[in-house]
Amino acid sequence: MLYFFQLKKVILSIGVFLAFSISVFAQNDSVNRLKKEAPQIKFPIVLMEDTIGYLSKPLGAFTAKERADRINQRLVELLESNELDTAAITMAVEDQNVTIFHRQEVLGYITASDVAGDTLDQVSVAKGLIQNAKQSYAKHYASTTFLANLTRAGLLIGILIGLFLILRFLNIGINRLIEWILLKWQDYFTGFRIKNYQVLTKERQENLLRIIMRIVKIAMIIILLYLSLPLIFSLFPATEGLAEILLSYITDPLWGVFNSFIEYLPELFMIMVIVFVTYYILKFVSFISREIEIGVITIPGFYPDWAKPTFNLFKGIIIAFSFIIIFPSLPGHDSPAFQGVSVFLGLLISLGSSSAISNIIAGFVIIYMRAFRKGDRVKIGEITGDVIEKTLLVTRIRTIKNEEVTIPNAAILNGNTVNYTNASTSTGLILHTTVTIGYDAPWRKVHELLIEAAKSCELILREPKPFVLQTSLDDFYVSYQLNAYTKTPEKSAAIYSNLHSAIQDKFNEAGIEIMSPHYRAERDGNALTIPPTAIPKNKS
Repeated sequence: MLYFFQLKKVILSIGVFLAFSISVFAQNDSVNRLKKEAPQIKFPIVLMEDTIGYLSKPLGAFTAKERADRINQRLVELLESNELDTAAITMAVEDQNVTIFHRQEVLGYITASDVAGDTLDQVSVAKGLIQNAKQSYAKHYASTTFLANLTRAGLLIGILIGLFLILRFLNIGINRLIEWILLKWQDYFTGFRIKNYQVLTKERQENLLRIIMRIVKIAMIIILLYLSLPLIFSLFPATEGLAEILLSYITDPLWGVFNSFIEYLPELFMIMVIVFVTYYILKFVSFISREIEIGVITIPGFYPDWAKPTFNLFKGIIIAFSFIIIFPSLPGHDSPAFQGVSVFLGLLISLGSSSAISNIIAGFVIIYMRAFRKGDRVKIGEITGDVIEKTLLVTRIRTIKNEEVTIPNAAILNGNTVNYTNASTSTGLILHTTVTIGYDAPWRKVHELLIEAAKSCELILREPKPFVLQTSLDDFYVSYQLNAYTKTPEKSAAIYSNLHSAIQDKFNEAGIEIMSPHYRAERDGNALTIPPTAIPKNKS
């Protein structure tokens, strides 16, 4: 048993050793393969913007990049001091390296490791580098001659003169254009007014045109100056790079905008289609709403005055639905800035519009309840007047004293509303008033006088006939309530005034006193309350 256990242990140890060996071998093999497959980085040697050779290996304490940078820096120094002579660039073979000289100064070395893996040796590479330097210098030398510099100076002077003339012409031309517009279109410069407020006078409108044209002129001058700088810099080799950089500040954004626009065209086309379809759906719904409102189309249970608010409701739903479809296609819809603005606006709306939303909902409820319409005489709470405007947020009422009162729709929905106009369109609205007459007056006579007083009023209907109710029998008098019909509830204040005057006249003519709750008639010789001219002779 012990032997079996030891054998098992030995076999397990051998297996672990083999697995470790295989993994190490595989790792070394993969590392070696990666080293072989890794790309070799080469650093260029540049003369007058032309690459004349490459270095790829370190030499001593210097890396390949440091070697290339030192050669490039020395070539630039020779060019700036006008000491570079390509005929003085030579080479010398020393052991396995090739030294490159400019006169007696060492520029750099080409080692055997720099050409490892290439078909050429270091001597051939050094010769090619020297030959490339001579060709590059010969190619660019013509641009450094006195005649070339003189030509550049002439071109520079010509560009500056042309720029001056263009700016001068632009300044004079825009000033004359302003005067021509003011003279040619002077009939259009009459000022700008919103209702009774004079936003712009004629003089201010003319000054505004001058300011706008001057801003345009300044912008054009700045653009011309900026565009002329790349042209000027491109004349001289030392500043050609600046010309490209300055020009790229304009061309790169414009090219980026153009590419973005081209890429956005499919989304833009889809948005246009959605807007087009939404527009004509709204046109169709508006047409149906107008036909229902004027009575051409009738829907059982749907009143014509519901047409416009229902259309507005559908309009909001359709526009919201279209925006939901369009939103993912808007440029930058998924950017953090766009999302932050959306969240901020949503927070503002949610915090500040709770009362507004409740008023809007109440406005829709009131519309579909048909509690009142525009022009109706109503009583809302303690306010009585005519409805002059109904909106989703508020209702405006003009009282009988010509006061304009604005009432939130939520307050209307939570209170009681009395509509005096609805009844007047059928049998008529009943106006009622109460008088108190003593027990000494026959009640039939009182009824007759009250009805005669009602009939004598111009705006009281003859049919249905006025009628009288005896509402109470008090200690000292009887309460008589006169009820009369009218079709003009909006003139109820004038009708009540005329009715009360007529009641006084009729009772005075009949010699009957009108009692009051605080008046008590004592028949002990006191004078009657009837006017002397209306007292019958048998009561004088």
